[in-house]
Amino acid sequence: MQIDHINIRAPMDLLQKARDFYCDVLGLTEGFRPNISGHGFWIYAGDKPIIHLSESADRARTGKPGFFDHFALRASEPATIIEKLDKAGIEYVVKSVDEINLTQVFCKDPAGIGVELNFLDQPG
Repeated sequence: MQIDHINIRAPMDLLQKARDFYCDVLGLTEGFRPNISGHGFWIYAGDKPIIHLSESADRARTGKPGFFDHFALRASEPATIIEKLDKAGIEYVVKSVDEINLTQVFCKDPAGIGVELNFLDQPG
């Protein structure tokens, strides 16, 4: 088994900000979304839609903590992504796991969901 995609349900104005974050900052692409109920966006890594953004007017931010902490993406070109995070004014933390040659960048998307970006064998 493997994770197929994640889904974020939020009001449309927040979904548009999330779409821009995933596409403009992280370099993913918006792609085909079948004609399913409601409005939203599918965000692709290559030919795979890994993030589904679904409109839901009744799921506004409540400020209540949940149990979901973050999801992780394998990425490349850390300097480029860090530059885009800086330009967008998005706070992040960079960590290194030297014993496995891994650089990690942690941030939050516009919906407040934790995003971990993993860069193998590449300095941050």
